Amino acid sequence: MLAVGEYALGSVDHQTLKITTGFSGGMGNTHRDLCGALSAGIMIIGALHGRTRPNEDDALCLELTTNYRDRFARELGSIFCHELRAERYGSQGQEPCSVLVERAARTLLAVLEGEDNEENNMPG
Repeated sequence: MLAVGEYALGSVDHQTLKITTGFSGGMGNTHRDLCGALSAGIMIIGALHGRTRPNEDDALCLELTTNYRDRFARELGSIFCHELRAERYGSQGQEPCSVLVERAARTLLAVLEGEDNEENNMPG
Protein backbone atom coordinates (compact mmCIF):
# COMPACT_ATOMS: atom_id res chain seq x y z
CA MET A 1 0.00 0.00 0.00
CA LEU A 2 2.92 2.32 0.57
CA ALA A 3 3.69 2.13 -3.16
CA VAL A 4 0.23 3.61 -3.79
CA GLY A 5 1.00 6.28 -1.22
CA GLU A 6 4.25 7.09 -3.00
CA TYR A 7 2.44 7.16 -6.35
CA ALA A 8 -0.44 9.33 -5.15
CA LEU A 9 1.45 11.63 -2.80
CA GLY A 10 4.85 11.81 -4.46
CA SER A 11 6.54 10.52 -1.31
CA VAL A 12 5.73 9.10 2.10
CA ASP A 13 7.79 10.52 4.94
CA HIS A 14 9.46 8.40 7.62
CA GLN A 15 7.04 9.55 10.33
CA THR A 16 4.07 8.33 8.27
CA LEU A 17 5.82 5.02 7.63
CA LYS A 18 6.33 4.64 11.36
CA ILE A 19 2.70 5.54 12.12
CA THR A 20 1.38 2.83 9.79
CA THR A 21 3.47 0.00 11.23
CA GLY A 22 0.93 -1.07 13.86
CA PHE A 23 -1.84 -1.65 11.31
CA SER A 24 -0.09 -4.71 9.92
CA GLY A 25 -1.74 -8.08 10.39
CA GLY A 26 -5.14 -6.79 11.41
CA MET A 27 -3.80 -4.38 14.06
CA GLY A 28 -0.61 -5.44 15.77
CA ASN A 29 -0.46 -8.79 13.96
CA THR A 30 -3.43 -10.04 16.00
CA HIS A 31 -5.36 -10.96 12.84
CA ARG A 32 -8.57 -9.95 14.63
CA ASP A 33 -9.42 -6.49 13.36
CA LEU A 34 -9.55 -4.56 10.11
CA CYS A 35 -7.16 -5.63 7.39
CA GLY A 36 -4.05 -3.45 7.46
CA ALA A 37 -4.32 -2.89 3.69
CA LEU A 38 -7.78 -1.39 4.18
CA SER A 39 -6.52 0.83 7.02
CA ALA A 40 -3.53 1.98 4.98
CA GLY A 41 -5.74 2.78 2.00
CA ILE A 42 -8.01 4.89 4.17
CA MET A 43 -4.96 6.73 5.50
CA ILE A 44 -3.86 7.46 1.93
CA ILE A 45 -7.31 8.79 1.06
CA GLY A 46 -7.14 11.00 4.15
CA ALA A 47 -3.68 12.25 3.22
CA LEU A 48 -4.99 13.24 -0.21
CA HIS A 49 -8.44 14.56 0.63
CA GLY A 50 -8.71 14.90 4.41
CA ARG A 51 -9.36 18.10 6.25
CA THR A 52 -7.04 20.00 8.54
CA ARG A 53 -9.69 22.17 10.21
CA PRO A 54 -13.14 21.29 11.58
CA ASN A 55 -14.93 23.73 9.27
CA GLU A 56 -13.42 22.29 6.06
CA ASP A 57 -15.57 20.15 3.79
CA ASP A 58 -14.74 16.48 4.22
CA ALA A 59 -17.45 15.07 1.94
CA LEU A 60 -15.08 13.88 -0.79
CA CYS A 61 -12.80 12.15 1.72
CA LEU A 62 -15.72 10.36 3.34
CA GLU A 63 -17.23 9.40 -0.02
CA LEU A 64 -13.94 7.94 -1.27
CA THR A 65 -13.40 6.12 2.03
CA THR A 66 -16.86 4.56 1.85
CA ASN A 67 -16.33 3.60 -1.78
CA TYR A 68 -12.95 2.02 -1.00
CA ARG A 69 -14.30 0.12 2.01
CA ASP A 70 -17.30 -1.20 0.07
CA ARG A 71 -15.25 -2.21 -2.97
CA PHE A 72 -12.59 -3.81 -0.76
CA ALA A 73 -15.25 -5.93 0.96
CA ARG A 74 -16.91 -6.87 -2.31
CA GLU A 75 -13.74 -7.68 -4.23
CA LEU A 76 -11.73 -9.34 -1.47
CA GLY A 77 -14.56 -10.96 0.47
CA SER A 78 -14.25 -9.24 3.86
CA ILE A 79 -12.67 -6.26 5.61
CA PHE A 80 -11.47 -8.34 8.58
CA CYS A 81 -8.02 -9.88 8.69
CA HIS A 82 -9.09 -13.13 10.33
CA GLU A 83 -11.80 -13.76 7.73
CA LEU A 84 -9.48 -12.97 4.84
CA ARG A 85 -6.77 -15.25 6.26
CA ALA A 86 -9.20 -18.11 6.86
CA GLU A 87 -10.71 -17.84 3.40
CA ARG A 88 -7.87 -17.11 1.03
CA TYR A 89 -4.83 -15.16 2.20
CA GLY A 90 -2.03 -15.36 4.71
CA SER A 91 -0.63 -18.39 6.49
CA GLN A 92 -3.95 -20.26 6.53
CA GLY A 93 -5.07 -19.40 3.02
CA GLN A 94 -3.99 -20.55 -0.42
CA GLU A 95 -2.35 -17.25 -1.41
CA PRO A 96 0.19 -15.08 0.42
CA CYS A 97 -1.01 -11.86 1.99
CA SER A 98 1.03 -9.94 -0.58
CA VAL A 99 -1.55 -10.95 -3.20
CA LEU A 100 -4.28 -9.36 -1.08
CA VAL A 101 -2.23 -6.18 -0.67
CA GLU A 102 -1.73 -5.98 -4.44
CA ARG A 103 -5.47 -6.39 -5.04
CA ALA A 104 -6.22 -3.80 -2.35
CA ALA A 105 -3.78 -1.38 -3.97
CA ARG A 106 -5.42 -1.84 -7.38
CA THR A 107 -8.81 -1.26 -5.79
CA LEU A 108 -7.58 1.90 -4.07
CA LEU A 109 -6.10 3.25 -7.30
CA ALA A 110 -9.38 2.59 -9.11
CA VAL A 111 -11.30 4.46 -6.40
CA LEU A 112 -8.85 7.38 -6.48
CA GLU A 113 -9.08 7.52 -10.26
CA GLY A 114 -12.88 7.48 -10.13
CA GLU A 115 -13.32 4.14 -11.87
CA ASP A 116 -16.70 2.62 -11.12
CA ASN A 117 -16.53 -0.81 -12.74
CA GLU A 118 -14.16 -2.98 -10.74
CA GLU A 119 -14.48 -5.92 -13.14
CA ASN A 120 -12.68 -3.85 -15.78
CA ASN A 121 -9.92 -2.83 -13.37
CA MET A 122 -9.09 -5.94 -11.40
CA PRO A 123 -7.28 -8.91 -12.87
CA GLY A 124 -8.37 -12.38 -11.74
